[in-house]
Amino acid sequence: MTTVTEKLPLHSSKFLRRRYFNRAFATIYITAFLALLYHHATTIFLHQTHTLISIFLLIADLFLIFMWSTTQSFRMNPLVREVFPENLEKVIFRENFPALDIFICTADPSKEPPLGVVNTALSVMAYDYPTEKISVYVSDDGGSQLTLFAFLEAAKFGRYWLPFCRENNVVERCPDAYFKSNYSANSRTQNMKMMYESMKIRIESVVEKGLIPDEYISNEQEHEAFSNWTPGFTRQQHPSVIQVLLESCKDKDISGNSMPNLIYVSREKSKTSQHHFKAGALNALLRVSAVLTNAPIVLTLDCDMFSNDPRTPHRVLCFLMDRPARPNLGYVQFPQIYHGLNKADIYASEFKPLFQINPRGMDGLHGPNYVGTGCFFSRRIFFGGPLSFVQPEITELNTNNAVKEPIKSEQILGLAHLVVGCNYENYTDWGSKMGFKYGSLVEDYYTGYRLLCEGWQSAFCDPKRPAFLGDIPISLNDVLSQNKRWSVGLLEVAFSKYSPITFGVKAMGFLEAHCFGHYAFWPLWSIPITIYAFLPQLTLLNHLSIFPKVSDPCFFVYAFLFLGAYVQDCLDFILDQSTFERWWNEQRMWLIRGLTSYVFGNIEYISKVLGIPTQGFNVTSKVVDGEQGKRYDQGIFEFGVPSPMFVLLSVAAILNLIAFHGGFLAVLRGGNLDGLFIQLFISGFAVLNSLPIYEAMFLRADNGRMPSKTTMVSAFIAFGLYVASSFML
Repeated sequence: MTTVTEKLPLHSSKFLRRRYFNRAFATIYITAFLALLYHHATTIFLHQTHTLISIFLLIADLFLIFMWSTTQSFRMNPLVREVFPENLEKVIFRENFPALDIFICTADPSKEPPLGVVNTALSVMAYDYPTEKISVYVSDDGGSQLTLFAFLEAAKFGRYWLPFCRENNVVERCPDAYFKSNYSANSRTQNMKMMYESMKIRIESVVEKGLIPDEYISNEQEHEAFSNWTPGFTRQQHPSVIQVLLESCKDKDISGNSMPNLIYVSREKSKTSQHHFKAGALNALLRVSAVLTNAPIVLTLDCDMFSNDPRTPHRVLCFLMDRPARPNLGYVQFPQIYHGLNKADIYASEFKPLFQINPRGMDGLHGPNYVGTGCFFSRRIFFGGPLSFVQPEITELNTNNAVKEPIKSEQILGLAHLVVGCNYENYTDWGSKMGFKYGSLVEDYYTGYRLLCEGWQSAFCDPKRPAFLGDIPISLNDVLSQNKRWSVGLLEVAFSKYSPITFGVKAMGFLEAHCFGHYAFWPLWSIPITIYAFLPQLTLLNHLSIFPKVSDPCFFVYAFLFLGAYVQDCLDFILDQSTFERWWNEQRMWLIRGLTSYVFGNIEYISKVLGIPTQGFNVTSKVVDGEQGKRYDQGIFEFGVPSPMFVLLSVAAILNLIAFHGGFLAVLRGGNLDGLFIQLFISGFAVLNSLPIYEAMFLRADNGRMPSKTTMVSAFIAFGLYVASSFML
């Protein structure tokens, strides 16, 4: 099906043929699941052998069935799209392009280096788009004058960088990425590189010292910008700070063209007020931008997700300007793509299913979810459903309000400070009926879900050249801590009144709701993974058969279910232009997450429900240690720090190694291979996946090895489990 605007196609879409295979395979797979459930029922109620063990296995398989069924929702109607930005300016004149507000969020200069945030901002300021229609808002939730200083420097450098990009047709408009590429070396590029290096040195010097030397502040206006940082100013308690660093109608670059608006915002904070983490920061930006510029299109970006394609807004307009085709289209989501991944992607940081494969499946339904960055919204979407409009509390926040005053005027800035106040949202609909939604640590998932429940639709745009590139954590602890935070937030949605399997099914239909349900109940993978990581191994050590014999027809049901799921998953990777090696690490990390971040996410969620204090929101560090970076590039797992999440993982690895070794020796001595084969296979499969863990525990001497205390405690617990099982089984 093709959409045509004035006889020129702006975008096209087609369903993938594999959907027919997926549907047929799902039907066969369900039949195998029914056979498995029949086997469990006869084992428990008729044979009554090892009833408690059988019940645990039934519980594990019921969770696997449920999670597998939600996974299939992505495979029923996968859709791919193509856009034709070359036709856009034939349909709409460039001067008629709608204005664009860009939100970039940062929170901690010690974990999110200001230089990286500056590179992200400069990359979008240099979009191939009318500069007078671009406004970049930087939300600094840490309220750091170091970040403000970095953007004062960026504003100066941008006057040279933007015309340089235009005049030289630069594609990589992130300065750091450009100067690391194979750029054409000439006198002008060398001068530009020297300017960038000078800015870089000044910013990094200030961040390292933690203060701004007086000689770095060149005029009274800059002195005034830092006047808010009084002795009582802290991250948790400070007044609102809004600094207009560049004003489009006044500030020009060196070639005489208008600069984009560049506005630094740090919302007011009080120890007694609720901050709602990132969603609160985004809503503050939504209100401030409405007062200052009120662009009809809003782009949200993580601070480390720089633009990799200057024509990305053109691709978005191919969707948003074609209203007759999809009048309820509310946002266009681009995939999160990362640079710096090692060849094998050992931590599965690419998240290919989450960011590329599954969104295509959702695009064939109501549309993909919002993933927190790289998403262009219609501002209207934040004020109720397509057929209902929630009137904001003041007219200046209305989507059709035309800003007539200069953004530096006293009246405009006064109103902006009002709407960014820490108590402004009290007794309003912000976070519930308006704006980004509160109620979950994963505000992106929850917001996208609620918006689609209101009747909006979304589109997935995955061009050959990634629109954005971001950084990834390079230590296992950072990876798992990030996943643990996601787990808590997802469970907050799963067991709320807006649960996808109840509210979602009514609002958006069975398949789309189950796509969201797959993520909401993601942490529950820990239940079957934990059971299969310990129960078969303990019974194997005690020579107790708990699965069908190889000669039993039910054995082939288990074999089909295992091979079918894994082969289908692997094919998805290969067909999506990935590699077997990356798929293998993806499934390995799925098992690791199931024993670490998912387990501890479940525990933290339950603690939160019971009113026990929890850690809350933690910023993932973007700072790269030199030795860690080298080990990551070599494909070596980084443990290094003692973490309770590593203990359970190590216990499982040690127990599986002992079980496989003991079971294998027993079979060589004439043991029951026919009856113990599945348990031996599960243990061997776990051992194969645990090779990096054994290496970190027993073979390595670098700082990234498994802490010795963790290894000893884990070995002791594994031995205790074996002794306890020998008495109980």
